Amino acid sequence: MNAADEALATPLQFLKGVGPRRAADFERVGLLTLEDLLTRFPIRYEDRSRLQSIASLNPGQTAAVAGRMLSCGLRFTRRPGFKIFDAAVDDGTASIRISWLNQPFLRDVFAPGQHVVLFGAVEMRGSGGLQLTNPQYEILDDEDGETIHTGRIVPVYEKAGSVTPKMQRRLVHDALQRLSPDLPDPLPEAVRVRLKLPSRYAALLATHFPPSDTAVADLNRFTTPAQHRLIFEEAFLFHAGVAARRQAVAEEQKVIVPQVDDRIRESARRVLPFKLTAGQKSALKEIVDDLQRPQPMNRLLQGDVGAGKTIVALLAALVAMENGLQVAFMAPTEILAEQHFLNISRLLTASRFRIAILTGSTASAARRTTLAEVQAGTIHLVVGTHALVEGDVLFKLLGLVVIDEQHRFGVLQRASLRTKAMHPDVLVMTATPIPRTLALTLYGDLDVSVIRDTPPGRVPTKTSAKPESRRDEIYTFVRGQLDAGRQAYVIYPLVEESEKVDLKAATAMFDHLSQDVFQQYRLGLLHGRMKADAKDRVMKAFAAGEIQMLVSTTVVEVGVDVPNASVMLVEHAERFGLSQLHQLRGRVGRDRHQSYCVLLYQAPLSDEARERLGAMSETTDGFEIAERDLLLRGPGDFFGTRQAGLPTFRSIDLVRDRHVLEEAKGEVDVWLASSAQPAAVLAPMLATWQQRFKLIEVG
Repeated sequence: MNAADEALATPLQFLKGVGPRRAADFERVGLLTLEDLLTRFPIRYEDRSRLQSIASLNPGQTAAVAGRMLSCGLRFTRRPGFKIFDAAVDDGTASIRISWLNQPFLRDVFAPGQHVVLFGAVEMRGSGGLQLTNPQYEILDDEDGETIHTGRIVPVYEKAGSVTPKMQRRLVHDALQRLSPDLPDPLPEAVRVRLKLPSRYAALLATHFPPSDTAVADLNRFTTPAQHRLIFEEAFLFHAGVAARRQAVAEEQKVIVPQVDDRIRESARRVLPFKLTAGQKSALKEIVDDLQRPQPMNRLLQGDVGAGKTIVALLAALVAMENGLQVAFMAPTEILAEQHFLNISRLLTASRFRIAILTGSTASAARRTTLAEVQAGTIHLVVGTHALVEGDVLFKLLGLVVIDEQHRFGVLQRASLRTKAMHPDVLVMTATPIPRTLALTLYGDLDVSVIRDTPPGRVPTKTSAKPESRRDEIYTFVRGQLDAGRQAYVIYPLVEESEKVDLKAATAMFDHLSQDVFQQYRLGLLHGRMKADAKDRVMKAFAAGEIQMLVSTTVVEVGVDVPNASVMLVEHAERFGLSQLHQLRGRVGRDRHQSYCVLLYQAPLSDEARERLGAMSETTDGFEIAERDLLLRGPGDFFGTRQAGLPTFRSIDLVRDRHVLEEAKGEVDVWLASSAQPAAVLAPMLATWQQRFKLIEVG
């Protein structure tokens, strides 16, 4: 490691002005080293370069002024412990009063006669004079001294605990002054020269302290050449790391490579309850081709709700089992695991294969027996939650792992599966259509198969957004569906009433609906605070038709399959994200009868809520919904909760920089194709890749 690399690796604790407490604050936001600090972008830029004369100021504007401190001192107020530091500054055209609230330490900072630069909002004082309250400030040793916080285009950083934006600005400035301009560049020189990218040092300097002629609008759009270079650098390093991971998998060899012959094809035909769609056939061919390669499969099967992914996965499982391999079928919830177990058991009734289920609800005696049989290899397929590949579950010969709806299962978590067995094939399924930008990062290590069609005979669900004022009309419609023998969901955003938020709660509305509105029908209540066995009882009763209307929170969002349900009524639909609404809509329309999704909202709607409800009414295409949702909400909340599997980027915004991400992936592919020894050039990136992008591992 050369001197420049050592400087960048300096722990922040050892920078002047940081120390253990502030270093801990930095660590909480993911910043450990000087390089971490320098590659974290400002959140915005302010143009404080145009100094105004005090005489020209008007109330309501934000301005930068420079002048001499005439007087200053601490003033006590009637509020116990609350003090105001007052000052007066003159620039030769006029003077202005300055007040800093509850910052008594400033008496040790300012003194009369100092030359200061101030930046802040201009207000009208009660007596008629102008005032700056809590302005940013800088004291100059001489009138021509360089300013960092004022009198220039200034970077504004997100606060990190006790570390203010102003402190960070000083730390970044001092660090850049100490670094050598010939900083080592992680980008291959051939790539940097061909794309005409500035050097790393020049890009860091111009990103944090832009030249005065830089357009502030471009800075705040993060499109300057310097910013683009650093965004591209991070994207390039990420994709190079993903490529290294893929290459490492490609070098692994499976213990048994499945083969497909006429006997296995006939076995598959006996299991199939219907003809596959063109999309299912295409996806199955890609998966089976992967299974027959000596390298482990690492594939994502994407398809909208009802596209028929499970039967494709089951046929892949059949190929593995016919070749003497075991299969683990993982689901995100116990309810969905049990549903998969029942469906798979039914389809494989006539086969020679034994199926088992392992969840937290499995009784201890039954669990011990099942674990022993799995380890002995007499159980061929095990269904359960993702705990199947952790802890005490040991397989004799695990050949295929199917992960359903586990979009929180990150890159390194998938990699850890390969340590559980002799490099099993991995198939990840999702009914949450992933926008291309997120797929590049969340599923960048996987090959992708997409099923875009739906089984024949399925009727698209009719979706409408209705205001609260039409509730009685909607209830009448729902009664008609129940009387026709169908079932309905009613979804609420909260479990219990909250005084702070005026939302209808599931428990209170269940009482109201069952006693006052739908008293002649059988209703059930389901929410996340119920115990697992209570949830199971309610879901089984609904699936069996014993419950006609299920009042629930979004716990039904993923994986509940009740083909007879024809109505999805979502209360306070304006509070839900697009992808969440689309997932809820996917709970109906799972049979040949017409289904309906009614989005009940309270006016007035925000512009964003109007866009969401409009999108739901306009299209049932989950991929289009996903792209719109990403643009509206951003990547962090795309799945409704923070994404554990998403990498942590410092400069990349997955929405804003989606084109840069795709450009960088293309450049990595070209660079590797032109490298004589791709493994050798990728090896150094693997060393820091996991830590750099904060990718998590299981177990």
